[in-house]
Order: sequence, then C-alpha cells, then structure tokens
Amino acid sequence: MTFYDYIYPFYPLQRTSFIFSTNLLTVILVFLVLAVSFLLIVPGIRGKSRILWTFRILISLFIGAVIVALNFTSDWAEASLRANTTYKSFSNVVVNAEVGLHVGLYGINITLRGDPVVQFNETIDYNEMFAWTSSIDEEYADALEKGLPNPILYIAEKFTLNSPCGLIYQYRYSGRYASATLWTAFCCWLLANILFSMPVILYAGCMMATTAAFIFFSMASFSTIYNLPQCTFTIGTESFVTNFSASFWLALFTGLLCAVIGVLVIILDWMIPEKMREAFSVGVDNDDDDYSEKGYLNAGFLEGAGLDAVIVKGTGKEPQITTLTTF
Repeated sequence: MTFYDYIYPFYPLQRTSFIFSTNLLTVILVFLVLAVSFLLIVPGIRGKSRILWTFRILISLFIGAVIVALNFTSDWAEASLRANTTYKSFSNVVVNAEVGLHVGLYGINITLRGDPVVQFNETIDYNEMFAWTSSIDEEYADALEKGLPNPILYIAEKFTLNSPCGLIYQYRYSGRYASATLWTAFCCWLLANILFSMPVILYAGCMMATTAAFIFFSMASFSTIYNLPQCTFTIGTESFVTNFSASFWLALFTGLLCAVIGVLVIILDWMIPEKMREAFSVGVDNDDDDYSEKGYLNAGFLEGAGLDAVIVKGTGKEPQITTLTTF
C-alpha cells in the first residue's frame, strides 16, 4: 500500500509484467529435446561417420532452432537511455531510471528499471509487451487504466494507430513480411534435411543456399523500418532512436552459415561426388554380400565338359571361386 493507491490512475498491483515469451521457451525446449535424443543414439553409430553425423545434427538443429526462435524474439532493434523522468501522472515525483525499447517481429517490449530499483517505497521494474494487432489502441487504453509509468505510456503512444509518427504501420508490415520469409526459410531447411538423407546431395546444397536467401530476405524486409524518417523518443532531457540488435545480427550469422554450407556442398558434390555420397552414407553399395561357397551341379548340364573348378564373377571387386563337383 502506498499513498497513491485507489486514486486514479494508481491502483494496487497495477501491472502484469511480460517476463519471457512462452512461444520462445517452447521452441528452445523442443529443439533441446531433439538434440539430446540424437546425442543419445550417437554411440550406436559405428566408424568414423560418428563424428560427421554428430556435427551435422548439431549444426542442423542450431540452424532450425534459430530460424524458428527469431520469429518470437523481441530484440531485432533496440534503444535505451538513463534519465531523470517523471514517474506517474498527476505526480511531481522524479525518478532516476533506465528506459528501454525492444522491437520484435510481432510487437515491442518497453522496459523501465529504476536506479536503484526501489525508490519512494516502490519497486520500479517494468517490462511491458504491446503486440502488433488491430487492438493495439485497446492495449494502450488498458495501460492507461493500469496506471503504468509515464515513460512506458509515452513510448507506447508512439505506436498507436492515431500517432503522428505512424510507426505502427511500418513496423507491423515489416515484421509480418520478415516473419513470413523466415517461415519459408524454415520450410527450405526441412526440405534440405530430407534431401541430405537421399542420393541427391546437390539439391540438398541448393536448398540450403535457398534457406540462406530467405533469411537475407527477412533481414531486408525488417530493414525497411528505416525507410521512413526516424521518430525521436525523448525521455526527460535525453533522447534515443532504435538500432539493429542481437536478433538481427544472429539472423545475419545464420544466413551466412547456411550460404557457406550450401556453396561448399554444391562445389564438393561437383568435384568429388562419390566421396560426398560416402560421407553422407547415401547411394553406397554394401560390399558385405561377397561370398565363396561350394556347390554341386549335375554333370549332364555341362554337356560333357569336365571341370574341376569354375571361376564365377562375384559381387565384390575380385572374382569369387566356386568349386564345382560333378556326379
């Protein structure tokens, strides 16, 4: 209980902070389970191919996990500052806090953390999410009713439909197209993994290169948020603009990794196709079928030709000798 409780717009327990995306957590857990499952069967793989299989599986799962997770992260673009700012409406209280804006493909996160966290007998540690939906104005109205701090309301108001900045339109459509191309890249990744298990390594390399291309397309789509004049956010006496952040650079790294893998596979399949098929354990005949045994034939079928031994061509690299005994 504080002095401002029950006085509009200040309510007790007035906020429900966004802690962690459950979708992102689900993606991480699913791919971790897959990775552990494959690692458990690695000891059953014989020979030198064990190391190659382990390397392939881990790299492939990393690429797939990143592609899916990038759809749900909230740090494609970020900005933050530390300033002295008014805390809430109808109050002259000024707090020292760090304000952050984190932009994802499906919405934004606005953070406010006091320095120190506890000021004026209140914990200042907020992390609020606003999604790119048609009801973003309703979310902003709910934030007003909750009595969220002024810095959060100020930044959220910039992304409403009626804001003069018009940020919602550019950010929302850029995020949607970026997400669509990422899901296309994920489909290409799945197809590439299927082709890697078939004797068409060349096409698998092409699909991996296509995966890289769609990741780059998603980056280009998100980059269009900077086509419009940047809207400056002013908190107290300080101001900031957003810049590319961790998820954007992670997408760049993953795209380059896919491109390198795809190009290498295409080049090596053209230069040494047999060794590539042997390395991926596809299209290789099993030589364990070679055999040498003694057989008995009816001499009548040999039309009087007396033979003590007949050389028969085997399935291996060397002919097999089958001893024939006539009767």
